[in-house]
Amino acid sequence: MNTLSLFDLHGKTALITGSESGIGFALAEGLSGAGAKIVINGLSNKKLSDAENYFKRQGVKVTILAFDVGNRNDVIKAIDKYTETEGNIDILINNAGINIRSSFIDFKEEDWKKIFDVNLSGAMIVTQAILPQMIKKNAGKIINMCSLYSALGRASVVPYSVSKGGLKMFTKALCAEMGKYNIQVNGIGPGFIETEMTQSLKKDASFNKWLSTRTPAGRWGNPKDLIGTVVFLASEASNFVNGQILHVDGGILASV
Repeated sequence: MNTLSLFDLHGKTALITGSESGIGFALAEGLSGAGAKIVINGLSNKKLSDAENYFKRQGVKVTILAFDVGNRNDVIKAIDKYTETEGNIDILINNAGINIRSSFIDFKEEDWKKIFDVNLSGAMIVTQAILPQMIKKNAGKIINMCSLYSALGRASVVPYSVSKGGLKMFTKALCAEMGKYNIQVNGIGPGFIETEMTQSLKKDASFNKWLSTRTPAGRWGNPKDLIGTVVFLASEASNFVNGQILHVDGGILASV
């Protein structure tokens, strides 16, 4: 048996939401390296163009789908159009996410709604748009980008933590409903990963000191640290793994 063939994604198409930069971009690059056909999503025309050009320089053709995950009409229109011309999506990575840091007592209701529209409702909308083709094919991989905050709380990120905790339970409940269709629904819980979203924390000396002592690995994570996990969950190697959240956090959840 060629064990590496279990991780081969040739012939599969992966849509990664929020993949024009950061973690989503790294996941797209990793899945492409395993052979998957990649569909990049985002809202920034410049970032989408930059991402497309990057892959082009690597000799890889990607498809760009620009839509807001929280807008059902835009999502359905974009996915239906892609499916009609290019075929089914085999792997869905619900990665799009936002965070707004503030004390809870001062948190604005409209900002709470923004976070949930993207982090939780967005995952629901995109998943609902793609599930019919997975059910018809009797196969599919759905990977939700959860968080360290799916398992613990921290001051100044209450709405974000609640949305990611909801995404964890969305993963588990959807697994229970979709398992009979040979659809695996799992999540990845990144720890503190150095991205554009976390730059304010990266510049905070006191936070960096706390992180280096709190995390057994003693460092920030890199988006590429997530590639092995996403390839595993997207491939045949994980066909009997369902409803799980795999934390890629340098050991922070295991340490007290």
